[in-house]
Amino acid sequence: MKIGIIGSGVVGQTLGKKLAELGHDVVLGTRDPGKLDEKKNMAGSLREWLAQVKDKARVATFAEAASHGELLVNATHGQVSLAALEMAGAAKAGSKTLIDAANELDFSRGMPPAVLASQERCLAEKIQAAFPNLKVVKTLNTIAATVMVDPKALQGGDHTLFMAGDDQAAKAQVAGLLKAFGWTDILDLGNIAQARGMEMYLALWVRLYGSLQNGFINVKVVR
Repeated sequence: MKIGIIGSGVVGQTLGKKLAELGHDVVLGTRDPGKLDEKKNMAGSLREWLAQVKDKARVATFAEAASHGELLVNATHGQVSLAALEMAGAAKAGSKTLIDAANELDFSRGMPPAVLASQERCLAEKIQAAFPNLKVVKTLNTIAATVMVDPKALQGGDHTLFMAGDDQAAKAQVAGLLKAFGWTDILDLGNIAQARGMEMYLALWVRLYGSLQNGFINVKVVR
């Protein structure tokens, strides 16, 4: 499948590498593809990433990534997601599935960051409202990038991944990708409004991270 990733930080690079390894045709979108040697936030440079994926993926602009992908991934910082998607021309991208893995976090006062999500403020809902042509599926935002692509490395994969979205076919498409990553416990919470809970959960996640000094963590919903 052709996949376009909007965002080239640790989440974008980690997902892009895994998807390329699985045989997908990946374009990693970044603001300035010419800056290959610039270190990304919590990740290496894009030149280092290209060396890892070899000829299985490439780096391009946001717009080129959005045009390329049959399925899109929002891997940007949540506070700039709408602007990045506008730069990508998401409104003209057609009726594509968009995985939204982002969170609105404010690091201006240090750690832990303030989680901006609330019952009145939900990034996934804002993206769906701004780009009604897209089929937004919220998932992967409640775990660290390393866990996203290697769930079995943590408790053998016996933990829960959430998703939410309005389009059932889009969620089924995304679930197929997640299962290819190794996820076996995928809990569909319902429509896109349920992403509010997923985004607000980050207030607990960042404190777990602070207490344990380790982001290789997740929760299991026992039912």
